[in-house]
Amino acid sequence: MAIKITDECINCGACEPECPNTAIYEASYEWKYSDGTSLLGDIKLPNGKIANADKEQEPVSDEFYFIATDKCTECVGFHEEPQCAAVCPVDCCVPDEDNVETEDFLKGKQKFMHPEN
Repeated sequence: MAIKITDECINCGACEPECPNTAIYEASYEWKYSDGTSLLGDIKLPNGKIANADKEQEPVSDEFYFIATDKCTECVGFHEEPQCAAVCPVDCCVPDEDNVETEDFLKGKQKFMHPEN
């Protein structure tokens, strides 16, 4: 499953640079699928959604850091554990029960965003 950041976030920013998918953004920031990935132009995401990788997306939160769920792979393909959770000083990076994904799906998502890895 993807990771989410709870409202207990203190906005310290420790998690953002640790994400290999550039899936973590500061509160109120618009984000793109192309940020930190190989994605460009019109894409079909592994979950079937259609999007434009270069188009800015609405922020998920305007109060605290957030994770773009469609870009989160729980660091599968990069690290043994989610790096955001490993560095979070208040343990607010937790599994997102609303976005359960198998390890195989997470591996596929990682390869979709980073085919060179």
